[in-house]
Amino acid sequence: MANRENVFLRKDGRYEARYAKGRDEKGKLIYGFCYGKTYEEARNKALLARKAFETVCAIGDPKGRTFAHYCNNWLAVNGHRLKESSRSKYKADIENHIKPYFGVQQPGAITDEKIDSFTQMLLNEKNLSPKTVRNVLALLHSVIVYAGKRGAQMLINPEIIYPKQLKKNVRVLDEKEEETLSLYLAKEMDLCKFGVYIALRTGLRIGEVCALRWGDISMDSSTITIQHTVQRIKNPDQEDRLKTKVVMDTPKSESSCRTIPLMPDLAALCARFCRSNPEIFVLTGTSQCMEPRKLQRRLKRYTRECCIQEVHFHTLRHTFATRCIEVGFDAKTLSEILGHSNINITLNQYVHPNLNQKRENMSRLKTIICF
Repeated sequence: MANRENVFLRKDGRYEARYAKGRDEKGKLIYGFCYGKTYEEARNKALLARKAFETVCAIGDPKGRTFAHYCNNWLAVNGHRLKESSRSKYKADIENHIKPYFGVQQPGAITDEKIDSFTQMLLNEKNLSPKTVRNVLALLHSVIVYAGKRGAQMLINPEIIYPKQLKKNVRVLDEKEEETLSLYLAKEMDLCKFGVYIALRTGLRIGEVCALRWGDISMDSSTITIQHTVQRIKNPDQEDRLKTKVVMDTPKSESSCRTIPLMPDLAALCARFCRSNPEIFVLTGTSQCMEPRKLQRRLKRYTRECCIQEVHFHTLRHTFATRCIEVGFDAKTLSEILGHSNINITLNQYVHPNLNQKRENMSRLKTIICF
């Protein structure tokens, strides 16, 4: 339902009011949107938003540039120092979230209150996760700082309230599930099963496993050296019909470049599947790497046949880290094996004591408690 005041009744029962707030480079109208439980609430919000927009537009940029101009320049200036995957992600966040909301506005129109509204829109209307919203807000802050240094009249030090990121209960295979999966992988093992087993016994990420070449595995020292990772990212080539593409790059941080000692069983499997050509990829046996989504689908099939539910590739990494702590690994060693930049990441995200460990540690109190 709509009328000349541009108020619509949505399918979810809420009312949506829109107001014109400018035109894009092609002259097409750009609208702002307000929502309410009633027709009047949505309409009144739109009237106030339109008035506020018209007021702040009077502030203006010294050269008449919109915030979209600074977003584009930030990407151009910083693009050369970013990995292709990071550059693709930042561009997507700017095009999909920041520019649609702030792009046509003058820099001086961006206030703390508008940033708060932007945050709520991302959380409640776009239903993005708190982690994703935090990343978008951090990017927005970087562009604001960049614009301010380039003479834009805007907030010097915006007070951005980042949404609280709730800690998720991550999935870890119990000992029985791990044994079941290990026995399944050992039976008629092929290269894909071998890749899954590598992850289960080393904690490698899926992109790191897909990027492994035989030149990265030393039979003499029984080690694996992580130097690359494979990812699927958005394709920046507008003329290409493919929306995404697979790229191989160095790992996301210096800490992710690491050398991991192999356990005897894994070293024996490496000797079994080894190829003499160091440029051959481990998972394919060819000069082409495996698509990470293919390996994820294989893992899903393996766990389904093992009757193990809710397993993603990262579950193997969590499981490996937990087993290491259970057998007494020190946090620093484990952190380096996992490729973390600091120990806190290892302890907070990947180490999950089970009930038996908690019970065992509680029992140690007996030595100091006197009755």
